Amino acid sequence: MKIAFHGAARAVTGSKHLITLKNNIQILLDCGMFQGMGEATEKLNSYFGFDPSAVTYMILSHAHIDHCGLLPRLVAEGFTGNIFCTPSTMDLARILLLDSAKIQMQDAEYANKKRQQGEEAEEPLYTDDDVIKTLSQFKTVDYDTDFDICPEVKVCFTDAGHIVGSAAVHLTIREDGESTRLTFSGDVGRYGDLLLKSPQTFSQADYIIMESTYGDSLHKDLEPIENMLLEIIRHTCIDKKGKVVIPAFSVGRTQELLYALNNLELKHKLPDVPFYVDSPLSAQATQVLKNHPEVYNNGVKEVLKIDEDPFNFKGLRFIESVEESKALNNDHRPCVIISSSGMAEGGRVRHHINNTIGDQKNTILMVGYASPGSLAGRLLAGDKTVYLFRQNLQVLAEVRSIQSMSAHGDYEDLIQFLSSQDPSKVKQLFLVHGEYPVQQKFAKRLNDHGFKHVAIPEYHQVFDCETQVAYNVV
Repeated sequence: MKIAFHGAARAVTGSKHLITLKNNIQILLDCGMFQGMGEATEKLNSYFGFDPSAVTYMILSHAHIDHCGLLPRLVAEGFTGNIFCTPSTMDLARILLLDSAKIQMQDAEYANKKRQQGEEAEEPLYTDDDVIKTLSQFKTVDYDTDFDICPEVKVCFTDAGHIVGSAAVHLTIREDGESTRLTFSGDVGRYGDLLLKSPQTFSQADYIIMESTYGDSLHKDLEPIENMLLEIIRHTCIDKKGKVVIPAFSVGRTQELLYALNNLELKHKLPDVPFYVDSPLSAQATQVLKNHPEVYNNGVKEVLKIDEDPFNFKGLRFIESVEESKALNNDHRPCVIISSSGMAEGGRVRHHINNTIGDQKNTILMVGYASPGSLAGRLLAGDKTVYLFRQNLQVLAEVRSIQSMSAHGDYEDLIQFLSSQDPSKVKQLFLVHGEYPVQQKFAKRLNDHGFKHVAIPEYHQVFDCETQVAYNVV
């Protein structure tokens, strides 16, 4: 058996890990899009490093675009096999991939309008037709259910606690009369998450492919989120008569915010001001979560006993049309607007920031990770002016943050995820989905916990499990 790392290698995006058996069966774990890599992004997304038509099976850990975003491209380039995932991952992948295709097509159309005479026409990475074809190849399997994808390989999904439907993937591979167990963590969530069950521990593995996004970090306690939201909303909307604008990821973060706000409403603490979710994708993702109550933790299940919809409350409205969104900018009454994208690099939230940033009575509230170069990152860094819509804007609005909200586990969560393992029996633990300096620190921490064989694969590196040798193929 060989494992090739064709993405999320010493980086966070573009997850693609290819397992090749001796009989040339190829199993691809995730097929994610590279994001935020600057000018290199387009090139990275146009080259797999392997032949898609040679891949036999595909297994998807969850529906985030950096894990599923290149599936339509994989299919367009010749992959004809089944794509295995949990039912809620398929539901979420459907809306996220169709949204991604829309963006690809719009970007190509814009580029073609700007191209000079004689330049080649820009083609979208994939189209909505490619997405529809891809969805026809999905096969769903519930958590904790063993299934054979072929005589040589048995698979089981366990809950990874990251987003709705997210799974750790466990493979039992039979070669030469011997069984080898390989676990791919996918993205690991937090223990004590607001909404989701905690990540499950798992049976002993021989090889582990492990995410490491926050391998050097400890998150703040989740408990004060409701109190912090309440303080910020009262301070802005009641005391200053202003607006609170919250850039939030459509999947996960928006639903956590709605749940926390609903809990405040149940306690009769929520101020009587309008609340808006201005993101059609967020509305769809919220509905997917409602359709899959099996992922809820016990806390949410208790709330369901007294409230049949823990993501809706008096005064909340989901905005669909562009016209309604624009109308919010002309309404100067106090309100709370939750809108995507989370890093404020695209989406309707940029218009809301543009409309509120120049008035000190307003607050822009950050509730998640933002890369340093993004608009949200620059605001978090305390920049006094930001460039938006071709103009420099003075930052007069108050900028606040709640940094305890994260869908990725910190290093304590990641080590707890591995707590069922006997480190001496793990032949190799591969760190993926993390920045290299972070991975180096996490590798040292894992060494201290008894994992002596920890590798940090390079992009396109192959590890031969028989010879225990790594080599580069591209």
